[in-house]
Amino acid sequence: MSRWRALPAELDPSVRRLVESLRRLKDQSGLSLRQLAARTEYSAKSWERYLGGRTLPPREAVEALARVGDEDPVRLLALREVAAQAWGAARTPVQDGRTTDGPGSEPDPEPGPEQGDLTPAAPPGAGPSAPRSLRTALVAGSVALVLAIGSAAILAVRLTDGPGGETGTVPPPPAPSSSAAAATPEQPAYACRVSRADGRWYAGISRVTGETLSYGDISPEVAEAQCLLRRQGISPGGIDGIFGPLTEKAVKELQRRSHLVVDGIIGPHTWKALRG
Repeated sequence: MSRWRALPAELDPSVRRLVESLRRLKDQSGLSLRQLAARTEYSAKSWERYLGGRTLPPREAVEALARVGDEDPVRLLALREVAAQAWGAARTPVQDGRTTDGPGSEPDPEPGPEQGDLTPAAPPGAGPSAPRSLRTALVAGSVALVLAIGSAAILAVRLTDGPGGETGTVPPPPAPSSSAAAATPEQPAYACRVSRADGRWYAGISRVTGETLSYGDISPEVAEAQCLLRRQGISPGGIDGIFGPLTEKAVKELQRRSHLVVDGIIGPHTWKALRG
């Protein structure tokens, strides 16, 4: 089991929940960061940033870690979407007009095998009589330019590589900004297939009848409840398996109609009303 550093205290709870889930999955795999990098398309330093809570991992990295850990990525992707909204809301402007790290942005480059060490330019105090330092700075600038062009070419190949490419995976789409992600929600991860059996209604996702669900839960059981709420003409928002404010509001409306305690929590009595 890895001994992880404590996450930043200012980290949003939804981001913290995602990072802790990824850490547990990485520990279960028994892989080191270097071994994890060899099994995925992301470097050890990238995983160090993702698992340290310094950078929000892209969807593809979450899916890659789920494949390595042999786990269904649906729950992790749902956690990632909730965390992306909080991460985007936390973006703050800086003096040069850019913003801090958030969904769809990359952190400042760090020295490593991906980008190489860039030699800094000579300090102002070096004086005009330092031709060797000037040559070093020019060479370093040329190397940086070549690395940047090479990285752009590799990225272009990955974006245009079809299903028959070397990786055999669908090329990742451009990462959306936080505002675009909020304006264009993704297709729901669950489909409602409502049917009646043994006098009860089922949506084809889960057959539980007594599990307690409440605000903040993320699970297939939440999606089952959302489908059954929609069947009764009460909109819970999207069928995404996330117990958010719209789902809580819909549960309270069902409880009022069924003359139950209105607390927004799905327990045995509320399940009975959903399936009855």
